Amino acid sequence: MTDLTPNSSFSLTIRFQVPNRPGMLASVTKAISTLGGSMGQIDLIEQTRQISVRDITVDAASTEHAETIVEAVKALPEIKVLNVYDRTFTLHRGGKISIQSRIPLRGQADLAMAYTPGVGRICNAIAQNPDEVYNLTIKQNTVAIVTDGSAVLGLGNLGPAAALPVMEGKAMLFKEFGGLDAFPICLATQDPDAIVETVKNIAPVFGGVNLEDIAAPRCFEIEARLQRELNIPIFHDDQHGTAIVTLAALFNALKLVNKSMAEVKIVINGAGAAGVAIARLLRKAGAESICLCDSKGILSIHRTDLTEQKREFAIEQGGLLADAMRGSDVFLGVSVPGVVTPEMVRSMAMDPIIFAMANPIPEIQPELVAEEVAVMATGRSDYPNQINNVLAFPGIFRGALDCRASTLTTSMYLEAAHAIASLVKPSDLNREHIIPSVFDERVATAVSAAVQRSAREDGVAGN
Repeated sequence: MTDLTPNSSFSLTIRFQVPNRPGMLASVTKAISTLGGSMGQIDLIEQTRQISVRDITVDAASTEHAETIVEAVKALPEIKVLNVYDRTFTLHRGGKISIQSRIPLRGQADLAMAYTPGVGRICNAIAQNPDEVYNLTIKQNTVAIVTDGSAVLGLGNLGPAAALPVMEGKAMLFKEFGGLDAFPICLATQDPDAIVETVKNIAPVFGGVNLEDIAAPRCFEIEARLQRELNIPIFHDDQHGTAIVTLAALFNALKLVNKSMAEVKIVINGAGAAGVAIARLLRKAGAESICLCDSKGILSIHRTDLTEQKREFAIEQGGLLADAMRGSDVFLGVSVPGVVTPEMVRSMAMDPIIFAMANPIPEIQPELVAEEVAVMATGRSDYPNQINNVLAFPGIFRGALDCRASTLTTSMYLEAAHAIASLVKPSDLNREHIIPSVFDERVATAVSAAVQRSAREDGVAGN
C-alpha cells in the first residue's frame, strides 16, 4: 500500500529558465499540478528582457513521484531546468547539530579560568564532592541519545551510521522543545552486554540517557539493566514516549465519547516495544480490557511462541486482529500499514476511537473511515491529532534533570500524560483536537512540572 499524499519529506526545489513572456510560468505550474505535486514558494532569481530564472518548491509523494514531476518540467518546450535540489538531503548535508561554547574566550584571563591552570581547582572540587559535577559541568543539562541502529524508525536494522540522522534530529528536538543539550551515541554493537557496559562507562558525562531505535525484546533488557545499575534517568522513548502521548490523547478522546477507561475494550495491534509499553501504562491508568495483537493475531495463552513481555498480556481469546476488533471501543495501532479495513472498523462498538499510528503510512487511511469513527488520530503531521513523542520526552527529561531524579517511574509517565491532556481546554476539545500541538510552548513546562511533582512523591528526586 502506498500513500499518494504529497508531503515535505519529498520536497524539492526546481530551478528553471523560461523566456520572459506571459504564460511561460503558467505552463510549468500546470505541469506540476497536473501530476499531483503540491506547489509552495516561487522565487524570482534573475530576470532580463529575454529570460527569467525562478525557483519553485514542490512537495511530492515519493522519490518516484518527484522524478516524474521533474521529467515533466524538463519536457516542456522552451523550459530549461538548470538544477534540482532535494530539500531534505540539502537540510541534512553537513549534519544538523553542532557544539558551541557557552562563554567566549576573549583573552588570557578567560583562558586561564576556562582551561589550565584554573580548571584544576574545579577538578579538585568535584573530586572532593562528586555531586558538584552537576553544578560545575554540562552534566546537569545533557542527555545521551543511545542507539544500536537495530530498529530505525519503521525502516528496520540499518546499523549505527544510518541511524545517526535520526539521533541528530532527536538532539534538535531536545534543544528546541526542552532546552536540553543532547548528543547522538550510535554504537557499533547490538550485543546487550556491550551496550549496557558502554552506556555505564560514558554515564559520568550525562544527566540522563534516552534509548532510541533499539529492537524488541532486547530493548526491554537493556533498559531494565541500566535502570538497576545507574542512578540517572533511563528512558526508552519508543516505549514510554509513545505510551505517554497515546494515553494523553486517549484520555481526551474518551471524554468526547463519554466512556470511561475502565469500561472500554481496547485493542492494540503491534506487540513490540511501543505496544507493550502502551498496554502497561493503560493498565496503570485503569484500563481493564486490553487485547494485544501481533502479526500472528491475538496474544492468546494457547500460543507457544510468545516472548516474556507478550505473555504478560496473553488472554484466553484467540483469533486474528479482525476477531479482536469486533465489538471493541478503541483501536491503537503501532504496527504496519494497511492492516485495518473499513469493515473491521464498522464491526467495532458505537463511537469507535481509532489511533492508526504506523508511520509514514497508517494502519488505515483516515479518509476511508472518516464518517465511521468518533475520533481518528495518526502519527502524521498532515492529519489532525498527531501522536508525536516530542510532546513527552523533552519535558520528561527537563523535569527529571531539574529535580535530579535518580530514575523514572510509571507514576511520572502517568502524570505526564495527564499534564499533556489537560492542555486541551474542554471548550476546545473536539474530534480533530484531542492533543496539543507539538509547537505549543506550554507542553514541556507542564510535563516537567508533573514529572518533578511525581518524582518527589515517589521519593526519587535528588533535590
